[in-house]
Amino acid sequence: MINTNDFKTGQTIVYDGNIYSVIEFMHVKSANSMAFVRVKLRNLRTGSVTQTTFNAGTKVERAHIERITMQYLYASGDTHVFMNTENYEQVEIPKTQIENELNYICEGTNVDVNFYNGTEIIGVTLPEKVVLKIVETVSGVKGDNTKTSSLKDAITETGLMVKVPMFIGEGEKILVNTADGSYVSRDNTK
Repeated sequence: MINTNDFKTGQTIVYDGNIYSVIEFMHVKSANSMAFVRVKLRNLRTGSVTQTTFNAGTKVERAHIERITMQYLYASGDTHVFMNTENYEQVEIPKTQIENELNYICEGTNVDVNFYNGTEIIGVTLPEKVVLKIVETVSGVKGDNTKTSSLKDAITETGLMVKVPMFIGEGEKILVNTADGSYVSRDNTK
């Protein structure tokens, strides 16, 4: 059990029969009433965000989430297949559950698959940055090989549209921030 006074961002709880992650919280004290905690929660099953309040000191159940590193193998219709990198077991995750994450996952990419109570898959956790190949962009103009503030649209191998500097061309690999889908840098690993 977790005391609402001890909430932390990213903590997972069970509330009203659902699994939530704490996005943000604020302790409120007023002279006329008891102290309470205002919390913004993300439902880990549906992705929806809700706000609620708890009386200060209320105890809620901790949701134990297990993260297992798995490799993305392939799409099979509307499901996507991931393989445990240690015991080679495979799981299928519906496209609707990981639609946004698929913008950053290529075949062979390792991600953490999140399990609740060891059996229910509640999503995947992406690395902070991923390497993606540019498959379509307009050609740069001579002299655009220097760093400038002008950007152009580029489409990656996953279909993600990214704003990249003018000097980035088709076939190049770039680092993309998975939090906001922004260009970070060229990928210098070979």
